[in-house]
Amino acid sequence: MKFIALWLCITTCMLVIVESVWSHGVRGRIDSGSGTLVEAKYDDGEPISYAGIEIFDPEGGLPFQTGRTDRNGRFLFYPDMMGNWKVVVNDGTGHRLVLKTEIDSSLNIKETNERHGRGLIMNNSSFLGYARIIVGISIIFGIFGSLLGWACYKRMKDNDNKKKTTPE
Repeated sequence: MKFIALWLCITTCMLVIVESVWSHGVRGRIDSGSGTLVEAKYDDGEPISYAGIEIFDPEGGLPFQTGRTDRNGRFLFYPDMMGNWKVVVNDGTGHRLVLKTEIDSSLNIKETNERHGRGLIMNNSSFLGYARIIVGISIIFGIFGSLLGWACYKRMKDNDNKKKTTPE
């Protein structure tokens, strides 16, 4: 019993020593600086919260930076070269927004821009209301059409069975 207690004490001491030897510190800071802000919203004004975002630099190969928007649909990044940058916001449910901007030699935006994206959102918000109505009516007709087709199939099957059992 004493041997087990001694072994546990030595093992614990070794783990504490090893942890302090191999660990490393971290540093960070919070600073108010000027970066490039991306803000993404749905057509009705609701922010695109926690959507995936990819930032592509002018060279355009691999993404310069990837991440997620915050709950307000915003993402901040710091470009490191001048040229035409591309930002792709994708919420994973069919909404995709592609923004392009030009960064000048002082690493600031030459001009701000606003674009509408592809997917389920449309440029005209009144169209969205009509689209919902059309989709709703289509679903109703689809359900009743399927039920009617099934009922006709069942009736035809029953008539075929009656003809087979009825003597001629």
